[in-house]
Amino acid sequence: MKKVMASLKFIFRNGETWTVSREHIGDLWIKQVTTSYGRIGNSEFQEIHPCESLRIEIFQEADHVKSDDINLGGIEAGMFDRVAKYQDIEMMDILYVDENHPKSDVIVQSDRIYFPYKAMDTDGNDNEYQTSKESDGCLYVVIDPNKSVADIYPNK
Repeated sequence: MKKVMASLKFIFRNGETWTVSREHIGDLWIKQVTTSYGRIGNSEFQEIHPCESLRIEIFQEADHVKSDDINLGGIEAGMFDRVAKYQDIEMMDILYVDENHPKSDVIVQSDRIYFPYKAMDTDGNDNEYQTSKESDGCLYVVIDPNKSVADIYPNK
């Protein structure tokens, strides 16, 4: 069985999620994914995958939530508005399906990717490294300690 990426599931600091199907993603770059092992307190050891940065172009068709996502604010205002208002994407799951059944909704594997995060204030919810903008019906998001969405997508 060979796996193929089917969607990305963004996970926000408050636990809300947003699943974006592969066909609704344009430009995508996940830089320098590494593997680390650790645990918090007495929990089980876990394998985690931090990355150096993310840049993504998301098409207008993804400006909604799937019924199994839990983001009620996204249902009311749209996910593009939610991402622009709150800079709190903490991590994402890359969801895979079997190459022999690409139209299947059965996820055969996922990888959790953690993004660089620096709290903007004492509540710790918004990420100083996350910037976004809407242009031409698309949402552009950059999570990077050194570059903003204006640096990566200057003509958008």
